[in-house]
Formats: sequence, C-alpha cells, structure tokens
Amino acid sequence: MTNSAACTPLPRAGRREWTAFVVLLLPLLLVSMDVSVLYFAIPAISRELDPSSTQQLWIFDIYAFALAGLLITMGSLGDRIGRRRLLLMGATAFGIASMAAAYAQSAEMLIAARALLGIGGATLMPSTLALVRNLFQDDKQRTRAIGIWSGAMAGGIALGSVMSGLMLNHFWWGSVFLVNVPAMLLLLVLVPVLVPEFKDPAPGRFDLLSVPLSMAAVLPVVYGLKEIAADGWSPVRALFITGGLAVGWVFVQRQRSRPDAMISRSLFRGRVFGSGIALNTVAAFTIMGSAYFTTQYLQSVLGLGTMEAALWSLAPSLAIGVAAPTAGAVAQRVDRAYVVAAGFLVGAAGFAILILTGTDTLWIVLAGAAVMGCGIVTVMALVSDMALAAAPAEKAGSAASLLETGQEFGGALGMAVLGSVGAAVYRRDIADAAPAGLSGEALNMVRETLGGASVVSQQLPGGAGQEVLEVAREAFVHGMQIAAAGGAALLAAAAVLAALLLRGTGRTVPAEEGSAAQATAPTDARAAAPVP
Repeated sequence: MTNSAACTPLPRAGRREWTAFVVLLLPLLLVSMDVSVLYFAIPAISRELDPSSTQQLWIFDIYAFALAGLLITMGSLGDRIGRRRLLLMGATAFGIASMAAAYAQSAEMLIAARALLGIGGATLMPSTLALVRNLFQDDKQRTRAIGIWSGAMAGGIALGSVMSGLMLNHFWWGSVFLVNVPAMLLLLVLVPVLVPEFKDPAPGRFDLLSVPLSMAAVLPVVYGLKEIAADGWSPVRALFITGGLAVGWVFVQRQRSRPDAMISRSLFRGRVFGSGIALNTVAAFTIMGSAYFTTQYLQSVLGLGTMEAALWSLAPSLAIGVAAPTAGAVAQRVDRAYVVAAGFLVGAAGFAILILTGTDTLWIVLAGAAVMGCGIVTVMALVSDMALAAAPAEKAGSAASLLETGQEFGGALGMAVLGSVGAAVYRRDIADAAPAGLSGEALNMVRETLGGASVVSQQLPGGAGQEVLEVAREAFVHGMQIAAAGGAALLAAAAVLAALLLRGTGRTVPAEEGSAAQATAPTDARAAAPVP
C-alpha cells in the first residue's frame, strides 16, 4: 500500500452529502417495492380489468423484464449525460407511469404503464448507486453508505407486499401505484438542490447498436430462466436462453473491439471488479432461490393468509437491515476478503438451518431466512462497494448497471435452478406416495405443484383431501430441504472462491489513515469532482 503521507486524503462527506444520500434512498425503496407491490392487488385488478391469464402474467413480469433489459444502457447513458440528469428523467417517467397504472382502464393500459415503470426503474437504480459512489469518496463512509443502500433494497422488496395489503384495506387497487407520486415529486424538488451532477468528462460517442444487442442478450436469458422456474424445463425455454447467450457473445465482442464501447474495458483491468460482479451474482442466486421456497412455505404449507405471510416475512428483514452496515464496520478492521468469505459461510449456515424444516416449523424457516439473508446481504454490500471503488469514477454508472444486471441474472438463475431441484424431488415423492384412487387429471394436478394439490384436496370428500394435502406438503418440504443442501454447498464453495479472488485487497481504510483508493483505483480528477 502506498505510504499515507504521500497521499492527500480524499474529502469526507458532510451533512449535505448524507442528506442527499437519504433523498437517494427514496427511488431505491420505490423501485424495489414495485417488484412485490402487486402481490395483494392482483385479485382486485382481475375483478376490475378482467385480464386473460397471459395478460396477468405480463402485468407481473413486464416490469422486471424492462428493468433488466435496460440497466446496461441506462448506466452508460448516465455516464454520458450526467447521473443526476438521468435520475431526474427517470423520476419523471416513474411518476407519470405510476399515475397511468393507478388509473388504467384496461389490462393493456396497465401492462404498458408497468413497462414504463420498468424503464424508469432502469434509470433510477444505476443512477442512485453511481451517485453514492461519487458523493462518498472516503472509503469508510462509502462502505457505510453502500451497506445502508443494500439493506434498504432488501427491505424494500419485503415492505412492498405489506404496504400493498395495508393500502388495499382502505383504498382501491390503484392506490398501490399512487404512493410513488409524492415521493417522486419530492425527489424532483430536492435532488437539484442537494445532489451535484457527475458525469464522464470525455465519454466518446454513444454506441446505439449496442442498445438492442444488450437487450437481446439479457431479456431472452432472464425470460427463459423465469419460465423454467415457473413451469419447468422445455426445449423452447432452453432455446431462449441459448439465443440470448449467443447474442451476448456478439455484444461482448463488440465491446472489446470499439473505442466508444458501452462497457469500458477499463472496468476490468483489475481482478476486483469482475470478481465483485461474479460473487454478487452468486449471492443473488442464493437469496432469490431461497425466497422461492420460503414464500410458498408460509402460504401453501403453513396455510397462512397472504397478509399474514407478508407480515411474517418482514421479521428476517429486521436482522438483514443491520447486517450490511455491521459488515462495513468489521471490514475496517479485518481483510475484506475474509469478511466476504465469512458472509458466504453465514449464508451457508442459514441454508443448513432450512434443511431442518418440517411441515410446521415457522420459527426454523424464519431463523434460517434471517441467518442466510444476513450473510448474503453482507456479501452483496461489500463486493458492491469493492467493485465500485475499483471502477474509475467517470464509469460509475456503467459499473453500477453491471452489478445490478448480474443480480438480475443471478436471481432468475437461482429461482430456476433451485426451483427445478425442489420440483424434481416433489414430483418423485408424489409419484411414490400419492394416495390410490385419484383420477388421472387429479393426479397430474397434484404432481405439478403444491398449489394444484391444494385445489384437488378441496374437491375430495372426507379425509382423502387432507391425506393428499399432507403428502404434497411433505413432498414440498423434502424438495426444499434438498435445495437448501445444494444452496449450502454452493455458498461454502463461494466462501473459498471469495477468499482466493479477493485476497490482498486489505481492509477498508478510513480517511485519516490515507486513501487506499488513490493507490488502487486511480481516477480522473475531473470525473471525481462535481460538474459545475
């Protein structure tokens, strides 16, 4: 490490920067909440707008698809036109789309509004994280801020479904979208006052052809993985994934050969940035894969109502919200490679707890989810901080968008892989233990999903229905246990990988000890400073 006496400490953030940071948490919370805000609203939407089954799926999924497909484009655009400007444009679009969704008169109008919400979300997510990177130049403060940012993002997803239920108890279904409007108006007023502009002083031309290439690479893969998670493997879904990967290869080759590439090669000059994206993707894989089971467990195995299940799901979030800032504090005293590895091991311990799940073990599931979430959020906060610190300040938008795109891939892959493992175990157990006397159609429904078994159980007389439901619940829990064992093994391997990939990165260095960032990630002074 460079002698601290030879380095000029980078400026520490003051009250203005921390106030700006609080304002930047607003769009983060709203974008993450919009992932789950429709959980309670969909029955009311179905009554009012009468969407077909396909339209209902698109009402749910179009938001995530638009968000994932445009993250890379919006991150690069923010570096060129200014991250604050892009944030304000996204906030405007998000607010308008929220109004359109709230007062949608048809399923088609709601799908279009949700797509615009996804486009707005794709501008907000990388802009906020990139601005955090620019506002906090001191390592210690930046690590703390990104820890809070990661905790807020995880909490927002859990909070969305609860807020949706509370709003629907008092207002009509459109109210779940109108909540966004005052927050976005507040953002439009405060951001120009509190947040300075940051952008790349020499960005080069914007590569328009890379926009459709990046979308054609991301969207088919995410779509295929989500479909596999929902309905199992099929040649068509595999073809979507293969096609997306093929376009992705073309996109990468274009980025490697062009001087004005959308993704700058300078991001990958050191091993830390690429390692951070890979480890972040693994973390998203496991946390979304576990959520696939725990949410179904609360409702379909324990039989909790949707609102009650949403409230219980908040319990692990309380511990998770504390984990990331705590990990940042520990990283000031211990080599970050070991803290990240420890986070993966804590996550593995959480999965190990989930292996103990039975058909009536609420507290075991909540404890496992809390422990696993604490470990994974620790990983995501620290590797995000390390990757952003390693990236040139003028490329912070692109860096943030790549991190978040990796999370989208990891989450979709986690649900597909772990969900497929659980489904395979479930179907095998049902084939071995299904009660005799079921019709062919009823047996097929029971074999497909636990939800299908619940429907069949209600149609059977006497104790036959309860027997079917008990067999299905035990089969689902067995699949959950096997998937949890696989998740634990993956995280244990990831802990070893993290220790190897991140070795020598050291601990987070406070400003008074000198700026490690100056020694490890030189940046253009013009890009690190606000634009007048």
